[in-house]
Amino acid sequence: MRSLAISRDALAVDLNLEHRRKGLLWYSTYRVRFVGQYQIGYPTEAPQTVFFQFKSPSQKAIYDDVKLLVDGQEVADLPIRNGILTRELSPAPGQVHFVEVRYATNGMDAWWYDFGLHVKQIKNFSLTMNTNFRQIDFPENSVSPTTKDRTPQGWKLQWAYKNLLSNVKIGMVMPHKLNPGPWVSQVSYAAPISLFLFFFMLLLISTVRQINIHPMNYFFIGAAFFSFHLLLAYMVDHFSVHISFLVASIVSVALVVSYMRLVVGPRFAFCEAAIAQFVYLVVFSYSFFFQGYTGLTITVLEISTLFVLMQMTGRLDWDDVFRRDTGQPQQLKLEGAPPVRG
Repeated sequence: MRSLAISRDALAVDLNLEHRRKGLLWYSTYRVRFVGQYQIGYPTEAPQTVFFQFKSPSQKAIYDDVKLLVDGQEVADLPIRNGILTRELSPAPGQVHFVEVRYATNGMDAWWYDFGLHVKQIKNFSLTMNTNFRQIDFPENSVSPTTKDRTPQGWKLQWAYKNLLSNVKIGMVMPHKLNPGPWVSQVSYAAPISLFLFFFMLLLISTVRQINIHPMNYFFIGAAFFSFHLLLAYMVDHFSVHISFLVASIVSVALVVSYMRLVVGPRFAFCEAAIAQFVYLVVFSYSFFFQGYTGLTITVLEISTLFVLMQMTGRLDWDDVFRRDTGQPQQLKLEGAPPVRG
């Protein structure tokens, strides 16, 4: 038995994304409808029996509305064995058969079209894919479409090749929704960095303005700061992540501002403390919504903080600051006066 090359492939794929949530995790499930039209030529002059075989993508999947048509006529009893659809063809020399396969099934995360291990070359191949989502991504070791057109629902993508080598695949990665559980974990793990930047900014501002903030005050500020992460972690179980983020931010900022108003005063609380917490808590944590840009956002924030603090303290006499902080008496030097002896 030898393999015959298919003279033409015309495939149509409809991908309908349906995100499903289980607990705190979103899964990128989809419904796919596949239509494959194959033109099978018979190059030899001697009559022979030809078998058309179509292997299902996965034996564990459930396939619905499966149809097999040969020259426009539907085959009533589908000959499927071990996940392989087989149809015997008896073409006359020079005759061409048109075989069509249809099915619908479900999948998750990614969809692939594999040409097979034993196929070395594909001629006159075309695949048209319609999606109901706009965020498209192609997996590694796959070929990009030759044409892309926007549709009201998503994209119309087409792969068209006259002579294609089969060591490649065609695939599509489904868009992923933000998973609240892992996202909150990432924000919480980075909380010490944001708290350090917040405390460092408050420390230098209070030093420059000669405001005394006791370590016990910093303890209460830190507790109010971390109330954001604690409240966020428990709210995402019952509300959307954006609503939880907004409520947790308001509560944490209100705690710090109301407390600093009593410790230092309203001006420092509503200006320096509130702005610093908004930047190093709210903006810092919000950057985790932008996957792939979180590290860059935090780096820019740290460099900007360094620049602001360097400009604020560039003319500061640190010897005088530390002498003042340690409470050491400053020596008064009078020019032209004799030393005083006890």
